[in-house]
This record gives sequence, C-alpha cells and structure tokens, in this order.
Amino acid sequence: MTQVVVDGSDPAFAQPAKPVGPFYGEEEALRLREIHGWDLAPGAGGWRRVVPSPRPLEVVEIGLVREAVAEGHLVIAGGGGGIPVRRGRGRELFGVEAVVDKDLTASLMAVALGAERLVILTEVDAVYRDFGGIRAEPIPHLRPEDARGLIDLLPPGSMGPKVEAALSFAEATGMGALITDVDHLGAALVGRAGTWILP
Repeated sequence: MTQVVVDGSDPAFAQPAKPVGPFYGEEEALRLREIHGWDLAPGAGGWRRVVPSPRPLEVVEIGLVREAVAEGHLVIAGGGGGIPVRRGRGRELFGVEAVVDKDLTASLMAVALGAERLVILTEVDAVYRDFGGIRAEPIPHLRPEDARGLIDLLPPGSMGPKVEAALSFAEATGMGALITDVDHLGAALVGRAGTWILP
C-alpha cells in the first residue's frame, strides 16, 4: 500500500469532481448527501459521489520502494494513485477523502527513483489529434511546448493526465516518456508506435 502526500489547501478540494463508488438513484443520493455530507453529481448512469483529485507531492514509502528496486525486486506501488494523506504540523499523516491521479503518481515515483524511462500503458496505441473524429491521427512525438498546449484539449479524466504526467517526467529528468498500449509496446519502445514525450 502506497501513501501519497497531498496539500490540504490544493484547489481541487474546493471543487470535488472525481466520481467514485456506485451509482445511486436521485432519492438515495440526496439521502446520502444529508446523512454523510457527501458531494454527489448526476451522470448518465445515475448519481455518484464526487471527491477532490489533488496533485501528488510525495510518496511516503519511496525509500522502501528504492531499496526493493536496488535489490532487484519487481515492485508494484502507487496503485490507483495511492492512498491520499496530508501531513500534520508534527509530520504525522492523516487520511484524506480524495483520489490521486495514478499517472501523476507514477511520474512522481519515476522521478524520485531516477528512472531512465516512464511508460504509461493505456487502452489506445498513442495520443491522437481529433481522437474519435474523422481526422483522427496518432501523434508520434511531442515536445514540451506542444504537450503543454495539448493537455487542455484532451479529456481531463483520461488522456490529459497521461500527457501531463509524461511531460512532468520528461522535463524533470531530461528523458523521454512513452504513452501506448500493451499490444504496441514492443514497436513503441523502438519508435515505431505510441507517442513519445521528449525533453
């Protein structure tokens, strides 16, 4: 289990928007809002609870992860973005009701570990211009300035954070980051598929 420190004053806490949990009918949703003080929002499948999605700042167990990697172990960490916590004045940790973006956590960990490459696997083979449109085309390479301009044009809950995470890694390390799917990974690693975000 990986704890991820977030800032309790992150602007995301003022606008909870990340849907979590099951769908509810309107009557049940309003009852749960009354009982628990939850933020709920309507959607296509019904009402769902929404929580903040603050930026990850620090992975609490990064030292343990580093030691395990150094010993040659395959480490699985940061699943689902990790468990969001905030630090108290005495550095103690407190749980936070939120969801941390998994790709941003992966980028943070990769930088902290001195990784040579960040690979983000997703459901599509590359980042696309006009994704789903008649002029859709894969983007093989993105430089930082182009990636920054593209982030706001991409869906915020899917490809946007992936490009942002890849860009963050590339800028922090001077190394490339790759976005692709499992089926194209081999070809993407040698530059024949996927999208590389370059420093």
